[in-house]
Amino acid sequence: MAIEVRIPTILRSYTDGAKAVDASGETIADLFADLESRYAGIQERIVDDGKLRRFINVYLNDEDVRFLDGITTKVSDGDNVTILPAVAGGGI
Repeated sequence: MAIEVRIPTILRSYTDGAKAVDASGETIADLFADLESRYAGIQERIVDDGKLRRFINVYLNDEDVRFLDGITTKVSDGDNVTILPAVAGGGI
């Protein structure tokens, strides 16, 4: 089962600069474990204590997985997963 995972610029150092990589698994957590097996260190930048890190957003086919089943959200062949760091700004 091939699922495209889009990697943000800040994490591309783990994927040798690749903007997107294929991963496999039945859930988002499985995808992250698969990524970790090939790109050591990437999973700890996304997940902490079994949950998404506070400032990381993950989308499955444009839906925020936090509003689905979090990292236990099921994935299917052909799905797209996008990892995005949260962006915050401030006013003057």
